[in-house]
Amino acid sequence: MIEQSFPVGGEFRVRRLGFGTAQLTGPGYWGPRGDARDAVAVLRRAVERGVTLIDTADNYGPSLAEELIAEALHPYPEGLLIATKGGVVRTSGSAWHVDGRPERLRAMCEASLRRLRLDTIGLYQLHRLDPAVPMAEQLGALDTLRAEGKIRHIGLDTVTAEQLAAAAELTRIASVQNRYHLLDRASERLLRLCEARGIAFLPWFPLGNGTLTTDPVCASIAAAHGASPARIALAWLLHHSPVLCPAPGTGTLAHLDDNLDAAAVRLTAQEMSRLDALV
Repeated sequence: MIEQSFPVGGEFRVRRLGFGTAQLTGPGYWGPRGDARDAVAVLRRAVERGVTLIDTADNYGPSLAEELIAEALHPYPEGLLIATKGGVVRTSGSAWHVDGRPERLRAMCEASLRRLRLDTIGLYQLHRLDPAVPMAEQLGALDTLRAEGKIRHIGLDTVTAEQLAAAAELTRIASVQNRYHLLDRASERLLRLCEARGIAFLPWFPLGNGTLTTDPVCASIAAAHGASPARIALAWLLHHSPVLCPAPGTGTLAHLDDNLDAAAVRLTAQEMSRLDALV
């Protein structure tokens, strides 16, 4: 039987299937997706369905996703972990600029606190390591924010196993976020390191940005379960490793319910072997 929860940072025990907010914004995560009331409804439904991990970033919108979370869910229910990210600046729908200078990380974190209406961010993730700034300075800035009580746990986004090991020498790391799904397992070695160290792995693009829904093997197994291919792809993640905590995003209630139903899918050993063999 698969474990349905994971203790992020050894402290926040969250349901492993969370909700990501990128799809609540427009194309390229820029501007609004549509009526804000629809996004609010999806967020509230996610929590009603038992989601306890909301994954977001300050540059989704920019700022919009965090504002929608506060509008929909504040005051926050007990046990809800909001994970946000900083370290990337957006200037257009196609422009992403990494900025890991300590003063910028502090400004980004404090702006997220205001938008989310929080005193402390439970999980604050460095969206990208800035190659122009020493890692020790970037993580040192987050450590200072943690000492001040503005963040509780630190995470990293898009890193190698070597970078995670180096970061863990500098400070406590509670999570990583890398692209990872059924057909993209380039971060498998990183995943094994997370397992060994008890670090949560929040895979982004857990559905391959929609590509997995057309895979014939997924479709065949989905038919046997009376489920969608997306549900099978998410169930594979939950079965594949106990530290994987996927947070698929959507802007519709129907897709939200379908994604969250993946927690109830029980894949057989034979089905797992067929899915494992896809790479």
